[in-house]
Amino acid sequence: VGFQLFLFASSLFIQELKQDNRRPSIYSTMDAMPHLEFYANATATGRIRRSRPSLETLRKAVDVTLQESGNESKENGAGGKTAQPVRFGWVTGVMVRCMLNIWGVILFLRLSWITSQAGILLTWLIILMSVLVTSITALSVSAISTNGRVSSGGAYFMISRTLGPELGGPIGVVFSFANALACALNTVGFSETVRDLLIEYDSQIVDSINDVRIIGSITVTVLLLISLAGMEWESKTQILFFLVLMVSFINYFVGTLIPATPQKQSIGVFGYREIFLENLFPDWRGPEGDFFRMFAIFFPSAIGILAGANISGDLKEPEIAIPRGTLMAIFWTTVSYLAISSTVGACVLRDASGNMNDSLPLNFTEACEGLSCGLGWNFTECQQSGTCSFGLSNSFQVLIQVSGFGPLIYAGIFAATLSSALAFLVSAPKVFQCLCKDNIYPYIGFFAKGYGKNNEPLRAYLLCYIIAMCFILIAELNVIAPLISNFFLCSYALINFSCFHASNTNSPGWRPSFRYFSPWTGLFGAVISVVLMFLLTWWAALIAFGLIIFLFGYVVYKKPEVNWGSSVQASTYNMALSYSVSLAGVEDHVKNYRPQCLVLTGPPTLRPALVDFVGSFTKNVSLMICGDILMKSVSQRNSNEMIKWLNQRKVRSFYTSFKASDLREGARHLLTDHWYVVFDCVCMSLNQAFEVDEAIESDDQISDADSDVDNRKNTVNDQIKTVFQSKQGKKTIDVYWISDDGGLTLLVPYLLTRRKRWRRSKVRVFIIGEQQTMENDRKEMKTLLQRFRLDVHDVIVMTDSERPPLAKNMRRFEEMLAPFRLNEGQLDERTAQQQRTEFPWKVTDKEMDALRLKSEKKVRLNEIIRRNSKYAALVLVSLPVPQADCPSSLYMSWLDTLSCGLHCPVLLIRGNQQNVMTFYCQ
Repeated sequence: VGFQLFLFASSLFIQELKQDNRRPSIYSTMDAMPHLEFYANATATGRIRRSRPSLETLRKAVDVTLQESGNESKENGAGGKTAQPVRFGWVTGVMVRCMLNIWGVILFLRLSWITSQAGILLTWLIILMSVLVTSITALSVSAISTNGRVSSGGAYFMISRTLGPELGGPIGVVFSFANALACALNTVGFSETVRDLLIEYDSQIVDSINDVRIIGSITVTVLLLISLAGMEWESKTQILFFLVLMVSFINYFVGTLIPATPQKQSIGVFGYREIFLENLFPDWRGPEGDFFRMFAIFFPSAIGILAGANISGDLKEPEIAIPRGTLMAIFWTTVSYLAISSTVGACVLRDASGNMNDSLPLNFTEACEGLSCGLGWNFTECQQSGTCSFGLSNSFQVLIQVSGFGPLIYAGIFAATLSSALAFLVSAPKVFQCLCKDNIYPYIGFFAKGYGKNNEPLRAYLLCYIIAMCFILIAELNVIAPLISNFFLCSYALINFSCFHASNTNSPGWRPSFRYFSPWTGLFGAVISVVLMFLLTWWAALIAFGLIIFLFGYVVYKKPEVNWGSSVQASTYNMALSYSVSLAGVEDHVKNYRPQCLVLTGPPTLRPALVDFVGSFTKNVSLMICGDILMKSVSQRNSNEMIKWLNQRKVRSFYTSFKASDLREGARHLLTDHWYVVFDCVCMSLNQAFEVDEAIESDDQISDADSDVDNRKNTVNDQIKTVFQSKQGKKTIDVYWISDDGGLTLLVPYLLTRRKRWRRSKVRVFIIGEQQTMENDRKEMKTLLQRFRLDVHDVIVMTDSERPPLAKNMRRFEEMLAPFRLNEGQLDERTAQQQRTEFPWKVTDKEMDALRLKSEKKVRLNEIIRRNSKYAALVLVSLPVPQADCPSSLYMSWLDTLSCGLHCPVLLIRGNQQNVMTFYCQ
């Protein structure tokens, strides 16, 4: 039956190969040829992922002849066509969109004024410095976008998939909010321009502030309707805006070639004359007259380079469209900025009165200063009095005045502001939708839902619309506007750092097809972006960093269950590998000793108290590995579930399992198989009396067997509270340092008291001594502890350890050992010899008599412990070394006796006689 099922599965696989027009390998009909489907991510493509046959299937494979069929039906008939989503190429999807976002009101209303202040040369320097930052970022974006398929989410997707959710999540929130604010800012810029036109023609609606609110509300509502209509309509609208801008540019450049009329000359427009040399150098004026202030005013006009990347999910080939479109947009916009700044500086004077009476006659005798005198105009009076109303330094309408037809420049301003507002209105929801789908932050999953063939985030559109509307109604964005530039610069910094970090991890998965980048240019771009944040507006930079640090801290605390193969993971691996190799050549030193613990827990869920206790003194200090020995018919456990349980319990530990025939063999293999670490501590639980916190136990006594059964039923999500998870208050930690083992018995309680739950506990040390030398013994021990720099509350000398134990306690010990005695007096010699051979762990009468004194000392020590440590939180007792002549059952009886009758956890501990503490500096 199994063979028939296998043949049926094989035939199904071959039919699948035939349907997909895929050929089998020449080695076997079951062995598939390389195909893209085997590497596709099912969650990204939205369809069932096809898998290649497993190695086990190939080993059992029986070749089945592939039947040729000439009449194979076509799956996709005429009626099987489904609506395909709209996808854009690199021109309409990226280049045009980025160019529209870069061209804004600063180009039309501020570039001429910046040229008058900084001069043509420094204006070019400002433009090129801005382009340098954006170009480096564009190179980093190009590298990241070509290192695998880019889904929707733009900058957030790139940063989160490269640096992980810890940095990607905060940028996703901040970047989405910045886009929503930028939509409001550009809408207000459009509204203010319309309001100024209405005032010019004496046609106000209400007043200057409310007019901006009314026009802005209507405008952003229309833009929302365009966005809701779908990406196809939004793209057509952007193309219309682009054509309007092209016409306005042509209109401007044609205007510079038209001979200036007297009316234009009166306002300082003269065409291409000797004005170029006059405006070549800076002429700083007013409180804002310095280079960095001009740079701060201009730089926001260059931050629109991510407009195409933000709709990466709507591009045909994002890995081709994003690099090509973004770099071409930067090139052409840079050319336009340089051309307009140089032409306007070559055609327009810095100062002009606008008064036709200031023209000079042919034979003038009055005083005249400046370049305007040689052009037939005398603007000296207004220059000296500072009352000039026109010219580069005094008017923001210079491009309108220079152009051939002024209203077309207004149309360009409208197109620039509306196209930018529309692009931001589309970008913010797209990025936010991707963030919501990743479930990094709570309560935002509602906005992840998409609609239609393009998976449009309609809910996120409405959220962005509400945010933009709120800030439009404020109508005062001068304070908030600096935040937008800082949020974008912060995104640029992390994108550049992502490229640098991914390149320097040397991960084999970092293989961008875009080669024209360097990790060091990425690092330079990241640093310069952060520097610019503080140079532009330092308080906005602090707010941006504060918000990102808060969101970063939340993600680090929550630890979302995502694995994107980030460069942080690769860097962690590199660091761990490098440190491990470097430590391999370093000899251990007692000052750096840390207990490396192999904890024989079995399944960690079965012994939570042991896990919690060892985790208490190893967390962030040393290594802890939970070892699980699988014996007999025990099936392999799910390691991921065990690790998940440990993480939920906040225990930093590894988990490893090993199949063995018995406990001894399994423990030996666990100790020796980890070549990268030498275990010096093996921890195990002798009973489970403290596996469950007494505070939550029922009144009924629970047997060990019942406890085991209950614990085995625990799933990963069931977290049992143990005594080691509670605060211990001012209870004592009693250390019975019976034998000097190198200091491990003292080191463990010290490590425990560094934890918050044990910090208030007081450590008491008990040593064995005599009545005559008690004070000297106590002083010597205190001196030793002081040299070890251990904060011990008290040292107590036990002078009565040599007394014989109480008879009832000795009888209880003998009764406990009775089932393990070999009663030779009741057996004949042959039977006794056979019993000794079959049960070597049983205690003979001779062995019992030889070791009776040691047994009495163990019983007596238990009496002392019960008397002194009745209210202790933890008792540590030096573990007696098992000797070769001691039967195992007798030795275990000693251990059981030492901890008998105590109501707190007992740790039997023994070092390997090597020093683990020192009071020397070297």
